Amino acid sequence: MFKSLRLILAFAVGVLALPLVGVALAGAAPPPGCVVSLSPTATETLFAIGAGHQVQAVDSDSDYPTKGLPKKRINALDPSVEGVLGICKQTASYPTTKPDLVVISYDANDIQQKLTSLGVKVVDQDAPSTLAGAYGQIEQLGALTGHVKSADALVVSLKKTINADIASVPAHPNKKVTVYYEVGTNPYYSLTSDTFVGSLMKSLGLVNIADGDSTSADAGYPQLSAEYIASANPKLILLAGDASVASVAKRTAFNKISAVLDHHVIELNADIASRWGPRLGILMNQLTKAVRSVLADQKLWSKSE
Repeated sequence: MFKSLRLILAFAVGVLALPLVGVALAGAAPPPGCVVSLSPTATETLFAIGAGHQVQAVDSDSDYPTKGLPKKRINALDPSVEGVLGICKQTASYPTTKPDLVVISYDANDIQQKLTSLGVKVVDQDAPSTLAGAYGQIEQLGALTGHVKSADALVVSLKKTINADIASVPAHPNKKVTVYYEVGTNPYYSLTSDTFVGSLMKSLGLVNIADGDSTSADAGYPQLSAEYIASANPKLILLAGDASVASVAKRTAFNKISAVLDHHVIELNADIASRWGPRLGILMNQLTKAVRSVLADQKLWSKSE
């Protein structure tokens, strides 16, 4: 199972759209000199808005941007207070090893409470459930690090890209595009429309088969059986895990699914698909392209339902 699934399932325990804090912080304190990011999404955002030089350590899964990331790493799923407190480089202008800002997306080992009690500012940016929540997190990091204008510009750019993608999908009231989105195999984990990526698919007019086989206990990430997926007969399959198009076609009962027969099984970039930061536009481009391809497949729609 791909490395980001463990984070996705951990994030599923709760979603939070954090409020902006720019007004409260304006003029209150200088920008943080040592930032620790325990979230791959936050890491991408911090570097995208020009705060990369303030980041002195990141989590083990942070891998983008491909150049310039600090060498110091912390396991976000098992962080230690001591490890975080001793991570910063001491200089004349920054005489302590204690960070003045830590960004997390999963509160492992109660790290937020422990660090806060020691005077470290911790911001929890859990997985959002909406685009507004994702935009809000970008703007929050801009306010916290002193890069408000860059963060605002990034949000404007993402909105332009995503809105254009949504507008590019033709209305299709008579074409029901069912989709199975796979985040992990063995077992088959999917996601519902109540999740962040699920909301993106819903904005494109997709009908998510996971919605019909999910309970509140799943927290938006149900485990589906092969029989259920096959009986739902999705017209589009999106792979955000470790499966390939070829491996899907070899699965029992999957060789009769519409998406497989009509070649509408798409492999997504697993890292991009599990994050909600500056590369969000790339994910939306991939989703939109896949939907347009299904809608344009006249042979598919000429078949009797």
